[in-house]
Amino acid sequence: MTKKLIAEGLGTLILVLFGCGAAVLMGAQIGMLGIALAFGLAIVAAAYGLGAISGAHLNPAVSLGVLLAGRMTAAEFAGYVVAQILGAIVGAGLLYAIASGAPGYDIAVNGLGQNGYGAGYLGEYSLTSALIFEAVMTFLFVTVILGATGPGSTAGFAGLAIGLTLAAIHLVGINVTGVSVNPARSIGPALFVGGKAMADLWVFIVAPLAGGALAGIVNAAGLTRA
Repeated sequence: MTKKLIAEGLGTLILVLFGCGAAVLMGAQIGMLGIALAFGLAIVAAAYGLGAISGAHLNPAVSLGVLLAGRMTAAEFAGYVVAQILGAIVGAGLLYAIASGAPGYDIAVNGLGQNGYGAGYLGEYSLTSALIFEAVMTFLFVTVILGATGPGSTAGFAGLAIGLTLAAIHLVGINVTGVSVNPARSIGPALFVGGKAMADLWVFIVAPLAGGALAGIVNAAGLTRA
């Protein structure tokens, strides 16, 4: 179990450092397409590098879906969530340490790849839009994960399918919420940025968990598997 928790923490660190790092350090150069690919490629890297150890959930919403699909215990779920959140915090901390070395960087202005919605945030989408987007996209994301890793799935391709799905979700929704679909990914940067990022954080905990839970329940009922 210790190896699994270390893998989950390290994998979530990779996701935050690569994905949010692309937005903070290279966003102006690579644009939204580059940021979307960074998140997707981070998942691919973690899935193939660490998946054999822990399954590379890297996301409390994914772990909740796996739990409700009957593939892990409640104790394992709790351990995974703690490891994922700690990994995200460390990843965000490393990113802040790097970004703060650039002349003129101000976390209050430049941010840390935090999620948000409403006035002053990217496309300024409403709370309703943010909740719907995060819940629906997390449901679809976790459904793909459960299908790609479940009985009858094609061996060796799960990491690629999952990474491409996350990249596609980012291509659709960066302008809406910055794309969370992952409470840990949202918690890490928000803790450092504070202010509006912390005020908005509940959306990126509640909506992804609701979507992940629904995906797990639907999968357990056999509606999304052979």
